Formats: sequence, structure tokens, C-alpha cells
Amino acid sequence: MNTIKIGLIGLGTVGTGVLQMVMNNQDKVSNITGQNLSVKTIVVHDVNKPRDVDTGDITVTEDLNAIIDDPEIKIVVEVMGGVHPAKEIIAKVLNAKKHVVTANKDLIASAGEELAAIARENHCDLMYEASVAGGIPILRTIVNSFSADNIIEVKGIVNGTTNYILTQMQQHHWKYADALKKAQELGFAESDPTNDVAGIDAAYKMIILSQFSFGTHITMDDMAVEGIQNIQLSDVKQAAAFGYTIKLLGIARRINGGVFAEVGPVLVPLDHPLATINNENNAVMVTGQAVGDTLFYGPGAGGLPTANSVLSDIVSVTKNIVLKTPGIRLTTSRIKSVLPRPAKSFTHTTWRLRCPTSLAKC
Repeated sequence: MNTIKIGLIGLGTVGTGVLQMVMNNQDKVSNITGQNLSVKTIVVHDVNKPRDVDTGDITVTEDLNAIIDDPEIKIVVEVMGGVHPAKEIIAKVLNAKKHVVTANKDLIASAGEELAAIARENHCDLMYEASVAGGIPILRTIVNSFSADNIIEVKGIVNGTTNYILTQMQQHHWKYADALKKAQELGFAESDPTNDVAGIDAAYKMIILSQFSFGTHITMDDMAVEGIQNIQLSDVKQAAAFGYTIKLLGIARRINGGVFAEVGPVLVPLDHPLATINNENNAVMVTGQAVGDTLFYGPGAGGLPTANSVLSDIVSVTKNIVLKTPGIRLTTSRIKSVLPRPAKSFTHTTWRLRCPTSLAKC
């Protein structure tokens, strides 16, 4: 049985999870693909940094060329995060005719089209299932299960940090600051939580979901984006009194021949399925013209759930290598028009909207 060698860039929480899952799932992967997988080289920023993982006889280095120049390495997994230098590194890897799997949502949202074009030019795969909703295989589901249906709308809870904070405010009546502090203690929020609580992380994910659902490239400038920083405990209590819960939702839908997308806190009726998604979990609701509403639920963050999605992409690339079908575009452009960003957020949403100040004043 042949062995496909893997290069890993980054050995943080997700990188460690990927390494462990590749090692622990050899039999299952080989049964599915007919190939063995082996991590040969890991590139890190500091080789002397203590790590809680046994790398065995794997080469750990600070030299990216150890992967780029190695003809045995066919698949490269990027889990270093950030847009730069990750963009330049992935472009270099693709130009070296190596397939790439990444969990980097910031990069894919901002430069995914450019990198996908480089991948096609080099007949390579660029896979990024793990960039949206952690352990939920939502991108692959959209491509495969909705290929014969027209998606009308995709919406959901796509940021675990904000969902955890809002859950604590609702269920335990914690103030926003206290819930954020606890999220940071548990590792759900960064020391600087701006990307999460300001809705930026969710917006990046909605850009990727829109691309897969509608074949349309939306930018941050096209979207109204609002976070949860200004939500007070009194807002949450007032919403509950009205029969609602507050969730940070990303929403993208077809409207008048175009695509409209936005992110912000929305009043969700307590009997709606999205109202039951709590703590750090994510859920994406896809509405198809034929199938109607479908809901996909699961862990939205964490090393192993994200690593599971990365491994699924590695398996997909391995199958393509065996079948000699890499570099096929997953989506084709269907909707060209992007509707303009509204002057006021959430003019098109389904549910009653939260006032800019406080629900108690509505």
C-alpha cells in the first residue's frame, strides 16, 4: 500500500489535533482511500517551544523549504492562522504543485478566490472545510447534498465565543463582562476578543458560506456587521419576557436576483430551532427551494472538532490523488449581483429586530 506524505505548518491546538488524528486513524483512512497517511515534516515558528505532543521521528523545523523542496510531500496542512504570511506561504506551496488543506477562515474569506485560481493553474486541491463551523461538515454538505437544489438562504450561529457569552447571560443572568471573562478562562475567547464579539469572525464565515451556497464572492464592505459588545443583561431579560432569545446570526439570502448578507444580534423566537443552540456550539440552517429548511448542528470550535474537519479534507484530497481528479472547482459562479450594504442593519431579517440601544426602550 502506498504512503502519502504530509507536511504540517503550525503545531498549536489544531495542528496538534491533526497530528494525533492522522496517527490514530490510519486503519480507517487506509480502508477508505487505499493509501497510508504519514506526517513527514512539521514547520513551526520556534522549534525549542515546549509542546505536549510526541512527534516521534517526524522532522520539526523552522525552515519552510523543508516542505516546499521535498518531492515526497504531496499534501500540506496550514494551521498557523492569520492572513499574512499564510497567504504567501500557501501560494508558494501551491506553485510547488502540492495540495493544500487549511482551517484559516480569515485568509479564505479575504483571498480564497485568488488562492483557488492558483490551485487550479497548478492542478492542485485547495480544501478548507474546517474554516467554517469547526466540526460541522457544512461546506461539503452544501456542495454534495444541495447540488441539485437552489439554495434560497443560509443562516446560523457560526461563532462559538459569542454564543457561549449570550447563553450565560440568558441562562445564568451573568453580565456581559462576566460571561466574556469566563469564556476567556475556558479558552473559548482570545485575550483580545474583538474579532469574535464584534461579529468579524462570523462575517468571514458568512463570506465563505455565501461563496459555496450562491457562487458569489461577497466582501466585508458588502455586509452590515454588528457584534454583541453593547448587549446588556437587561436586553436579554427583556427579550425573554417577549418570548425571544438573542443570538448572533449570520444571514445570507437570495433577494431580487442578488445576494444579501449581514451579521448581527437577532431576536429569535424561543420555539425556533436556532434558539436551542447553546454554549460554544454552532448551527447552520440551509433553506433549499426543494428540500426546505435543514439544520446542521455541532461543535463550532476546539482542537479536535476542527482537526476532524481537516482530516476529512485530507481524505478527500487523497481520494482525488488516487483518482487523478485534483484541482476541480467546487462551486461555479451563479449569482453575480451582490446587494448593497443597507444604511440600517437587519432590514431583511425574518424576526423582530433589537433596537440599537435597549429592548426595554422599544
